[in-house]
Amino acid sequence: MYTPIVIAAATTADLEPAAVTPDWVLNGMPETRSKKLARSHDRTSHVMVWDCTAGHFNWHYNKDETLVVISGEAFITNEHGEECRIGPDDVVFFPAGTSSTWRVPRYIKKVAFLRHTMPRPLGFSVLAWNLLLRIVGLRGGSPLMLAFLLSPVGV
Repeated sequence: MYTPIVIAAATTADLEPAAVTPDWVLNGMPETRSKKLARSHDRTSHVMVWDCTAGHFNWHYNKDETLVVISGEAFITNEHGEECRIGPDDVVFFPAGTSSTWRVPRYIKKVAFLRHTMPRPLGFSVLAWNLLLRIVGLRGGSPLMLAFLLSPVGV
């Protein structure tokens, strides 16, 4: 059974405290809050709202994260020391395994799309499986139906 479509108001979501790891804080006392809005059926992806008050901290990404800034701003420094300002309507992608330094002058709020990564061979297998399902017209169909269609007649 699939979960129905989720529609949530990110700007008014009731956020809960979610502290920055203390060792990551470089300056200030940033206070963060978040709320998970939705999770994929296979539990490999989720969508959340996150906000943060003024502070300067490191952030280490253990999942792929794509974010859209809703309000406020931050200055992100990548692993090469390059700083970039992000603000409302900006879209940013952080690959799993990377790190950055965040400097939030006052406040920032974002919607984040997080996805667990998988080993490349497994990812190619998933892509091949989905392609096969599209070819036989079973996109979203049962794997058992595919087995039935591919089995010899009379078996």
